[in-house]
Amino acid sequence: MKIGGLQKVSLIDYPGRICAIIFTQGCNFRCPYCHNPELVDPERFGPVFSEKEVLSFLKQRIGKLDAVSITGGEPTLQHDLEGFIETVREMGYSIKIDTNGSLPDVVERLIKRNLVDFLAMDVKGPLEKYSRIVGVDVNVKDIQRSISLIKDSGIEHEFRTTVVRSLLDLNDLLAIAKLLKNAKSYVLQSFVPVKTLKSAFLKEKTYSPAEFSFFRQEIEKEGLPVYVR
Repeated sequence: MKIGGLQKVSLIDYPGRICAIIFTQGCNFRCPYCHNPELVDPERFGPVFSEKEVLSFLKQRIGKLDAVSITGGEPTLQHDLEGFIETVREMGYSIKIDTNGSLPDVVERLIKRNLVDFLAMDVKGPLEKYSRIVGVDVNVKDIQRSISLIKDSGIEHEFRTTVVRSLLDLNDLLAIAKLLKNAKSYVLQSFVPVKTLKSAFLKEKTYSPAEFSFFRQEIEKEGLPVYVR
């Protein structure tokens, strides 16, 4: 595992549980508004944590932490992800995975092998806009398959979209909502222009709370539970 960061405690990343967050290094998307550019752009990569160091920390925190959230970057790119999770689960931790859904075969194995307790998938936009938004060519059938796998898994999950004004409008969000029909939870995340992969997005204006409230009301008409974060 290429571990680019470790947050030793979080009260908000895993709903209802106290967790540590492991940030994996490397991503196959290039979303210009990404708030973790040091985990995406190889030129910004820093030194990695050793697995031994991270596992030692988690062993010491047994009984004080409930869960481990593995995010990125894109964790499903890590070739030894499943073995790492097995080791962490043996300590008694619940596991949450954040993914962009581009590798549905990995998502399916995690589900079938009972290696994940909570799945959070970022849905970047409507399918016809996907490649433009993420900055690379995307097989949208992989995105659709991951969405279906997660919805049908019976595992606690959420789908979420970072809403960037220049990239997404209400019609785009309604198109996403149709993709997510019958999902347990859809989260709209406000874009915060503090740190981004592309510097131009530091000047991006965000949607207002009133606009997000309107988005939520319109999307809920599609029968999808919507939350604003």
